[in-house]
Amino acid sequence: MTLTLTSPSFSHNDMIPSKYTCDNQDISPALSWSGVPDHTKSLVLIVDDPDAPDPAAPKMTWVHWVLYNIPPEVNGLPENVPANELPAGTLQGINDWKRTGYGGPCPPIGIHRYFHKLYALDTVLPDLKHPTKSALEKAMQGHIIMQTELIGRYQRGHHK
Repeated sequence: MTLTLTSPSFSHNDMIPSKYTCDNQDISPALSWSGVPDHTKSLVLIVDDPDAPDPAAPKMTWVHWVLYNIPPEVNGLPENVPANELPAGTLQGINDWKRTGYGGPCPPIGIHRYFHKLYALDTVLPDLKHPTKSALEKAMQGHIIMQTELIGRYQRGHHK
């Protein structure tokens, strides 16, 4: 079985509607997944943009959303999921706006790619107290069973 990640809001490599960006409501898109391996103990979701600040000369990967310890029986997240309605046990990390929660695409120039990465882990991670993406990735090392990604693209001023 293959781990897959999809969204009813946009297709893989398609443009992300402005509703999910800083140009509009800045809410998280609905996501759903399937094919979680049987021995998975938790899931991790990281959304980031490797094209920051300029896709022609990227200098950093901007982190938009960090969730971990999502229960393996959960098969998705609803649109605009508030922190208090995340699946039981789910913990949040810090994005590059230095806060928890979702921060939508807001590229300063050009078309950026937004990688929605889902990881199946063979463990439940300890409470890392709002880790950065890099701290979470370090904690995940050696525990990733399977991973998948959904890529959306966005350019400001070119609304779908």
